[in-house]
This record gives sequence, C-alpha cells and structure tokens, in this order.
Amino acid sequence: MSVNAWLKSHRPLAGAALKRTIGLGVGQGLLAIAQAWFLALILNAVIFEGAGLTEIGHLMAVLLGLFLMRGLIVWLGERSAFQAAALVRTGLRDQVFRHLQRLGPRYLANERSGALVEMLTKGIDDLEGYYARFLPAMTLTMILPVVILVVVFPADWVAGAVMLVTAPLIPLFMILIGSSAQSKNQRQWKELARMSSHFLDVIQGLTTLKLFGASRSEADEVARISNAYRSSTMQVLRVAFLSSAVLEFFAAIGIAIIAVFVGFRLYGLVMPLPEWLMALPEITYLQGLFILMLAPEFYAPLRNMGTQYHARMAAAAAAEQMILVLDAEPEPRSAPDANAPDRAASGHASLRAARPFGLRFQDVHFSYEAGRDALRGMDFEVPAGAWVALVGTSGAGKTTVINLLLGFLSPTSGRILIGDQALADLDLEEWRSHLAWVPQQPRLFQGTIGDNIRLGRPDADLESVRAAARRARAADFIEALPAGYDNLVGERGAGLSGGQIQRIALARAFLRNAPLVILDEATANLDPESERLVQEGIEELAKGRTLLVVAHRLATVRRADRILVLESGRVAESGTHETLSASNGIYARMIAAYGHAAPAQVDPWNPEREDDR
Repeated sequence: MSVNAWLKSHRPLAGAALKRTIGLGVGQGLLAIAQAWFLALILNAVIFEGAGLTEIGHLMAVLLGLFLMRGLIVWLGERSAFQAAALVRTGLRDQVFRHLQRLGPRYLANERSGALVEMLTKGIDDLEGYYARFLPAMTLTMILPVVILVVVFPADWVAGAVMLVTAPLIPLFMILIGSSAQSKNQRQWKELARMSSHFLDVIQGLTTLKLFGASRSEADEVARISNAYRSSTMQVLRVAFLSSAVLEFFAAIGIAIIAVFVGFRLYGLVMPLPEWLMALPEITYLQGLFILMLAPEFYAPLRNMGTQYHARMAAAAAAEQMILVLDAEPEPRSAPDANAPDRAASGHASLRAARPFGLRFQDVHFSYEAGRDALRGMDFEVPAGAWVALVGTSGAGKTTVINLLLGFLSPTSGRILIGDQALADLDLEEWRSHLAWVPQQPRLFQGTIGDNIRLGRPDADLESVRAAARRARAADFIEALPAGYDNLVGERGAGLSGGQIQRIALARAFLRNAPLVILDEATANLDPESERLVQEGIEELAKGRTLLVVAHRLATVRRADRILVLESGRVAESGTHETLSASNGIYARMIAAYGHAAPAQVDPWNPEREDDR
C-alpha cells in the first residue's frame, strides 16, 4: 500500500470530528462572504452616500454578529481538529502497539528500540498535522474557492476570470517545490530515527562506556549525528520557507491584478480611460468593494493548503516507517487441526487439561533460518505435577524450548502437546493465562511493589499480594520499606537488589497460581543468602504444579524429579541427578569438570553464559 493510500485509509479513526471540522470550515467561509458583503455595504453607504451612524446602525450590528460568529466557529473548528487528531493518534498507537505484541520478542530483538520509541511517540504525533490541518484544508480548497467564484462571476466576470486563471498557479508551484521537500523530509526522519536509536543505546550502555573509557568518544559521535540532523533539518526548512514565499507571492499577484482591474474601472467613472479598459463592463463602488473584500478570502484556502502541505510531508515520512512495522508478519503458527474438539468460535480449541497438566514434545524441529537448526527432533515428556530441569551448554536449545512453549515461536515441524491437545490448536491468550514465567532477569516496571506483584492479576486484593510475597520469601524486606507494598520502585527495579527483584518475580508466580511454571534459572547471579531464599520459594512453588526449569545451578538440578540434558538441539540424556551422575555421560563429565567449585558460585553448564538459543 502506498503512503498516501495508507494515510487516507486511517481517516475513519478521526470519526465525526474530522467531518465536523470540515463543516465548520465551510460555515466559516460562508460567513466570510456575508461579512465582506455587509462591510462593503457599510463603506459604500458612509463614503459614497454620506450615511450617518443612524442609517448604518443595523448593518453594524449584523457585521458585529458576523465577527462573533466567525470567531466562535474558528474556535470550535480548532477544538474539533484537535479532537480528530487525538482520535487518530490514540487509534494508531493502539494499533501499532498491539501489532508489536503480536510480532513478539523475536521481531523486537532484531529492531532498534530507539527507532521504535521514536515512531510510537514523535512519529505518530507528526500525523496530527495531516488529519487536523491538511485534510480539512484540502477539502476546503475544493469547496470555498468554487463558492466564491459563483458569487463573484455575476458581480464581475473580469475579477472572476482573474481568480480562475491565477488560482491553479498556487497548487502547481506547491507540488513542484513540495516534491523536492518530501525527499528531504524523509531523509530527515531517517536521520532522527538513527539519532534516537544511537542515543538510547549510549544511555543504556553508559556504565560500560564509562568503565572502558569510551564515553568521550561516544559523546563526540552523538554530537556528529546531532549535527547531521541539524543540517538536514535546515535543508527542509529552507525548502519550506521558499515554498511559503512562492505561495504568498502568487496570492499577492492575484489580489493585485484584481485590485488593478477594479480600481481602474472605478477610476473610469470620473475620468476617461484607455479604449481597451473602456471595453470592460462597468462596475459600481459597491461591487468593487465587495470583490476587493472577497479576493483575500478566495486565495486564503489555497495558501492555507500550501502551508499545511508540509504537515502532509512530515506525516508521509512518519507513515513510511509505520507501514514497515505494520506490514511485518507475526511468527506463523502451525496449522491447527480442523477436527480438534472443543474448537471455539475463534478457530482455536479450548484447553481441557487437568490442573496441573503435563506436556510433551514430539519430534520437534525448529530453525531460525535456513541452515541454522536450533532443535533437531526434540522429544521429551514432562508429567503433570513433575519438576523437570533442562540443562546443557550454550546453544543446546534450552531457550528455544521455552520460547516455543510461551508461544513466541512455532515449530518448523513436529508437535507440542498440552495434555492430549496440540499447542497449535489452542488460543495463545488462553494458553498463556495458564502459565507463570520467572526469567533469569525479571523486569520490574516503575510503580509500586504491589502493582509489580499484581502484574499477572491486576484485580488481586492486598491480602492476596501479601500472601504471595510471604510464600516467595519477599514479605520481610517489603514490609521493612517505608511505604511497604506502596513503596515506589524505579525502572527495572532501581533501588532493589537482584535477590529482592527475583523474589518479587516469584511472588508474581505465586499470585498468578498457574498450573505450569517456567523458570529460567531464577537463582543465577545471586549471593548465597538470596539464593537460599529464592530456592526455598521455588520448592514451595513446585508443590501441586508442573515446573519446568532451565537450570544452571547444581542446587536447582539436584532437587528436580527429572533432568533432561540437551545437546545440539536434542535430548542427549535423561534421568535423576543420581542416575546421571553415575552414568559417566555428558552430565557426569560436566559435574566432574566443575565439581571442585561451590554450587552457588559456578554455573557448571555454562560458566560464561550467553544467549543459549
């Protein structure tokens, strides 16, 4: 879809506010014609007929009323235009945000967060001018000049002809100059997106830059990018000012020509004129004044559209980036079984598994790209109510297994069964409502501790939150804070230690009370005391639930009912800690290699852990 078609397709988001804005604009134009007529009547009566205030009093009252009505309509039009733009901004933000949710973490991992933030904030704000200014101006340009021509031609066809000939010059030069400005505007938008992305990356990595002494060089780089953006902005402004000057010039020329033709013929009423001017139709003072009052009103919509054309270019540059995001397709899911029972109206089956439920991977293959197989025939079962640990070196496929279960990825081939139902047949929202996930690095959001615990159950009461915190061994430190559960925390849990953040994440899982809990090594990077408390919470969390743990610590692995050792995208070994330790296989060799280190300090599966997809 082209940018213009995309922008027009979102006009319905503005609703009745946009139509109301256009209607008020038309009404204001009609009042301008009436205002010009009454003003001409008053001037003609006072200047040429010698009328006094008594004779023109009623005309002055009407003119004052017209002034007030125009002012009121202009104010209402501005409010309506703002409302139309606000509706579009809200609707588009919701649409883009929901689409990003559907695209999932895999898409976002390949995009620069700064560019996405810029698109969701300034990019969508740049659309305001298009819907609040340009669209109404373009519509009024097609209506008001025609109405004024209909009024002017019966009064003086010469002035009407001048208007008809000069009017097309304004949009013509607007398009000629605007085509050059549009390419510069798109380049400027890309510069801004790059600058925002780079600046956000620098801010997020400021600690690392400081430690490696690279902050000064990065500051110079930010200055260089900022200067390039300043230069591109000035290029756009130069073209914009040139465009405005040209539009004003042709509008002024048109008004001047009309004034010359009207003025000379009025002058001819008292003095002889050249023969070619005498051939033109006569005109009265009243007609002349009326036409001179209407001339600026005729060119005003054309000039306004030329001015607002730059709002359209800014919107087009922003829309180009949004189209790229909205055209991105979510990760395709495996085709659901059309014969699956309990299929809902949405085309997905309802989850029938008991609580807690088991799951099974049946010959699951997955590739991130051609020739890059992450899973090669993954086949294992997690019984209902069991505690199963996944271990293996980086790249063995642990994170891929978790992302497949969370619904962020879909198998290239094979099936994932939840109870006796295929995951592909289930509605993802319903499926995720039965999950609790505790990642290695939980994310806390700015707000109160209570709200962060309620993330999975926003309607939970305070007593339920407290009970979940006690079970997660988090109640003691929370209640010791000045405001307790209403204590504010910063972005990503600023102000709390890693162990405290991890216990709040466990409290979320307790509060959600899901039958399946997935943990991505919740005890990593913790001090021994924090690890002990978190481990106690995990053991309580495992009661009455199915627990799947990506394990990197011996303490977590030893307590698991079953350990699955992954290697090269397959299950290489399976069993309890005792049986695998005695088998002299991969698991035993890993323990032997790192057995001399304390479990709380060394990750035996990956001492320098990376993204182990």
